[in-house]
Amino acid sequence: MTDPSTEPSGRPAIVDMASWQAARDQLLMREKAHTREGDAIAAARRRLPMVEVDASTPVTGPVGPVPFLSLFEGRDRLMVYQHMWHDGAPHQGQCEGCTTTAWHLHDATYLHAHGVSLAILTTGPWEEVHPFTAFMGYRRVPWYSVREAPAPIGGDMGHLASFLRDGDRVFLTYRTTGRGNEAVNFSMSLLDMTPYGRSEDWEEVPDGWPAGHHACWSWRSDAEGTPTWGEASRPLPQWARPGATPVTTLGRHGQH
Repeated sequence: MTDPSTEPSGRPAIVDMASWQAARDQLLMREKAHTREGDAIAAARRRLPMVEVDASTPVTGPVGPVPFLSLFEGRDRLMVYQHMWHDGAPHQGQCEGCTTTAWHLHDATYLHAHGVSLAILTTGPWEEVHPFTAFMGYRRVPWYSVREAPAPIGGDMGHLASFLRDGDRVFLTYRTTGRGNEAVNFSMSLLDMTPYGRSEDWEEVPDGWPAGHHACWSWRSDAEGTPTWGEASRPLPQWARPGATPVTTLGRHGQH
């Protein structure tokens, strides 16, 4: 190692390649143990019991009301993300965290190859949801309004949920929220591989590292890309959409 007194503050120690590889190999043992524990948890998840839901529950999509069963599109499994909705809010006023998750669910090609369908559900009225999805460019994963549907199809949002079809019967097999939703957010996984991680204040970091921010600090930005929860901020992906301009956000911008 180099002399710590000469190393730049807030940076990893500088070492030769052999020393780096030795440290990397040590960490790899922990990563493999983490992977094996994840495999064990997945095995336990597959052994969870399930609960039947009403397959005929109507949900509303591009062609109008359809039974929940139709979301399987003939496949035997269905994953859904349940997107929060703020009635009457403009596009930039919709849930920042749900936008983060939904933006990472642009395509279901590989799920389809495994016999799994994917849909996004929300309690928003379809007359508001449809223009929002058009603005965001969500075209390859279908959205449905579940405003009148009972839980677990409707009800509390902000969850990833798994359903199984057995003929004309449908069962809920798994549901998660909070950090459980990170399973679809590859941006978080990539950030975790960088020296400064997510730059969030809950992370354990060495002395001298840059100070972290609150956990959702980067979900909104102004027109210049500066993270902020100000009146004219938007969820990050929205700034790339045609016609996105700084306008006052209606409601919810201060809650995260």
